[in-house]
Amino acid sequence: MMRDARIMDADGAKSNPDSTEDLALQGKCFSIQTVPGLDTPVMYVRGVGPKVAEMLAAKDIKTAEDLLYHLPFRYEDRQNPRSLDELKPGELASVIAEVRGSILLRTRRAPIFELTVGQGRHALKCIWFNGTYLNGKFQAGQTIAVYGKVEPSRSTSNMKMIQPQWELLPDESDDAETRLLEVGRITPVYESLGGARLASRWQRKVIFNLLEATRGAVPECLPREMLARLNLPDRESALREVHYPPEGTPFTQLQASATPAHRRLIFEELFFLELGLELKRRRMRERPGIAFATNDKVREAIREVLPFHPTTAQKRALGEIVADMRQPNPMRRLLQGDVGSGKTIVALQAMLVAMENGYQAALMAPTEILATQHFLAARKLLERSSRKPRIVLLTGSLDEDRKRQTRSQINRGEAQLVIGTHALIEERVEFDRLGLVVVDEQHRFGVLQRFRLMKKPRPDGTEGAEPDVLVMTATPIPRTLALSLYGDLDLSVLDELPPGRTPIVTRRVPGEESEKVWDFVRKQVKLGRQAYIVYPVIEGTKDDQPELDFSHDETEAGTDAASGLASQVSKARPFDNLRAGSGAPKSVRKGKTAELFPKAAQEANPTAKSGLKSAVDMHEKLRNGPLAGLRVGLLHGRLDADEKEIIMRRFQRGDIDVLVATTVIEVGVDVPNATVMVVEHAERFGMAQLHQLRGRVGRGAAKSYCILITGPRVSPLAEERLNALVRTQDGFELAELDLSMRGPGEFFGTRQAGLPDFRVANLLRDRQLLEVAKIEAARFANAPAPGQPGGYEGTEAERARVWARLKEAWQRRYGLVEAG
Repeated sequence: MMRDARIMDADGAKSNPDSTEDLALQGKCFSIQTVPGLDTPVMYVRGVGPKVAEMLAAKDIKTAEDLLYHLPFRYEDRQNPRSLDELKPGELASVIAEVRGSILLRTRRAPIFELTVGQGRHALKCIWFNGTYLNGKFQAGQTIAVYGKVEPSRSTSNMKMIQPQWELLPDESDDAETRLLEVGRITPVYESLGGARLASRWQRKVIFNLLEATRGAVPECLPREMLARLNLPDRESALREVHYPPEGTPFTQLQASATPAHRRLIFEELFFLELGLELKRRRMRERPGIAFATNDKVREAIREVLPFHPTTAQKRALGEIVADMRQPNPMRRLLQGDVGSGKTIVALQAMLVAMENGYQAALMAPTEILATQHFLAARKLLERSSRKPRIVLLTGSLDEDRKRQTRSQINRGEAQLVIGTHALIEERVEFDRLGLVVVDEQHRFGVLQRFRLMKKPRPDGTEGAEPDVLVMTATPIPRTLALSLYGDLDLSVLDELPPGRTPIVTRRVPGEESEKVWDFVRKQVKLGRQAYIVYPVIEGTKDDQPELDFSHDETEAGTDAASGLASQVSKARPFDNLRAGSGAPKSVRKGKTAELFPKAAQEANPTAKSGLKSAVDMHEKLRNGPLAGLRVGLLHGRLDADEKEIIMRRFQRGDIDVLVATTVIEVGVDVPNATVMVVEHAERFGMAQLHQLRGRVGRGAAKSYCILITGPRVSPLAEERLNALVRTQDGFELAELDLSMRGPGEFFGTRQAGLPDFRVANLLRDRQLLEVAKIEAARFANAPAPGQPGGYEGTEAERARVWARLKEAWQRRYGLVEAG
């Protein structure tokens, strides 16, 4: 909503417009402005307009508030810039200097643009590869700010920077406002919002003017009592100080987003996230559910099927699950456990509770192989049961007659346990009395898919009581991500392995020693064991293969230029925002390395030149070469479901000695006799993938081995991943390291449906604030109502503003809170 027009100076005071020019020369800036509310469409913000607003909308900036929450990704200290004679190799530095000259060098590899800047007798060489676009942009005598990693120059005694970020500073021809915002102060640097036109200089002016226009008009959205207890500034002060830090602000705090102003805005974002999740939990507790009985009859049914004495962790998890199932409101629980920790047997016991109460249970798995394995395992275990419940399997590959028959059994309630894939959420699948839903490997499903199964109607069209939901994952999730990604679920953790599981010996082997590996595989087969050999691609050098799912480092180039750039990026932004590439210069984002350094990128990525070893090719080479005489099978994602099942069953029966495969065997395949897992091009896989693959062995009593064969070039990040896998088998420790190395947005290999796209917070960097926000959100949501003992936090008006903010702003961004 537009507010009154008035004339304001930089300090917010009303002033005489006739004095604007004189005062501008004294370092103040005056302008006639229309004061917007934060919900004002961004096109009405001074300096924007309709065309620019369209460009901003593509960056999800649609209102004045969105623009204010577009924060600097770093700062430059232009109060005390570094002098060239102080620079040291290896450090990141911001330098203000004079342009001395430039040249475009055309080489066989790529054009190189060199710019020389200087201060007195000292000079700095700035180098950009593929820098043709910079030719003609600089003139001798201009003042420039450059930021990057300092490196020694081979040709002179001076220093150099590779691919530095740069900005020409204003001169006497620029207006006073531009000079005021860019020189002699801590200067904010923003991610470009649309090429050179919407770069940092434009953003500085527009955001500064917007801050001035909204002075005194930014509504607070958190209770004052909460801010005082947490020692956080008010919202308007925080926004102003994040964009334009006051003199004396510690520079290290600014670069780490750790100033009080930053912490206030980060806490605000996380608080409303957690408050939304807390509200979902409260509303869930108010919904009608099923209060399952857990009497002697149920306990006896569970004892009948247990194949071994459960671990302490399994007993604890089952106790938490059963306690939830007894309640009259729906259970929403996450069962998290490392590879082989026994999640499936715990889930099966929970499903028995539902079935013994006369309800149906459904288990949804992400792949047909895993669904089939669950089906066979459940059938084998439930053979021990005196009640012999009917178990059915529903997958997409079944013929239509079989599907129709299975759906009919589900509909009439004849099938007590239903196991399947995405086929379970098809509209034609209707349950008679669905009591419990188990979702395996939840991160492979969208959040909405889980809810579609939860909301399955009954055959008579009524919804009735909602079923309980148990979500399982074998991917250890750091608590930080669990709090946000599964914040609406209670958490149970299996943190110990069942008896009979032996430690897995993990070794790294360079590719040139692979013959020793094949000899070892032959020896294991001779002892009656079986082995997996995994490859990252199915065949050849095709780039459209769905299982090409290995990890990519931002840049792994082998040349000085490329490695310098990699180091610059990793050190400049150790905690990237969740938006992929946010804040990094376009030239250094993922996928751009090959454009900047084509030869270096090709050397670092053998796929680009000669191709990775593939499952199809190596299956032929191994069975006709090093593994000749052994029964060698092949399994990959392009085989149809029947072929996959036949091959997997042959391997489980022992009819195949060595299974050459892709990551299709990553999750859930259980062959106790398999003792060797060989992964070729291990440096190209993510840490979570390698840990999952390793978990396919060691499932029996025999000693097991995981052998990681690496290619000729292993990046520093890949070295760290591989060394961690050799060092530990603790999936939770590996998950924490994986999170710190890759960041939250890439933790699951793909963007997870349901992972919020934060504006200012970063789950990796802001773990402690997330914990605080969760506590504060629960405290606020569960505070006693007015007039009751204990009071409540904040005035009635403040609490109303909090709930309004949650409903109006955060529902739009995250959809976490239902309307109404």
